[in-house]
Amino acid sequence: MTLTLLHTSPVHVPVFDALRDSGHPGLALRHLVHEELLDRAAAMGPEVVRGDIEALLTGAVAEGAAAVLCTCSTIGGVAESAGAALGVPVLRLDRPMAAAAARAQRVTVIAALAATLPPTLALLAEEAAGVGRGPAEVRTVLVDGAWGRFEAGDRDGYLGLVAAAVDAVTDTDVIVLAQASMAEAVTRTATGIPVLSSPRAGLAAAAAAAAGVPGRAGHL
Repeated sequence: MTLTLLHTSPVHVPVFDALRDSGHPGLALRHLVHEELLDRAAAMGPEVVRGDIEALLTGAVAEGAAAVLCTCSTIGGVAESAGAALGVPVLRLDRPMAAAAARAQRVTVIAALAATLPPTLALLAEEAAGVGRGPAEVRTVLVDGAWGRFEAGDRDGYLGLVAAAVDAVTDTDVIVLAQASMAEAVTRTATGIPVLSSPRAGLAAAAAAAAGVPGRAGHL
């Protein structure tokens, strides 16, 4: 049983290997890293990379993937829809996180890259509608300077800026970290507000999907 992960940064590879080792021993992971997909999607919109994603997904299935997980929030929706006809589950990492956030009335979404916000907000609205709720009151925070730190390889500075942005939020029921790369910032915060990140829940959903467990893939 192999789960293929589609990343847009190599920093995710050790993160998901560690999550696999701690929570899903025996699960075989195959990592595909294509940084250029995010570069193009951020510049021209996620749909511009649909053809490339379709080709990557088709290749992954041909090489034995039981499921595919896209770890990039910016292109996750495109990957999810592009994989609908492939015959294996194709999941976006942030869906379980969005499903949890959709239960709250006031949601604050924190992102380091502006291109991540539209697909994240659309996903939150979709999940809220799926549970029969009206649209939540959603506020967005774009962390100034954070993405530049990430691109420069300054992980400590990046996480510090994200954590500071989290701690500055006071008037919300839940905080959503829109990008997988932000997850570690949770350990640096002092807030008492619940902070949701995507890697652990997203990998659990994908592992269930790869194993063929019904009813668990989307909402953990």
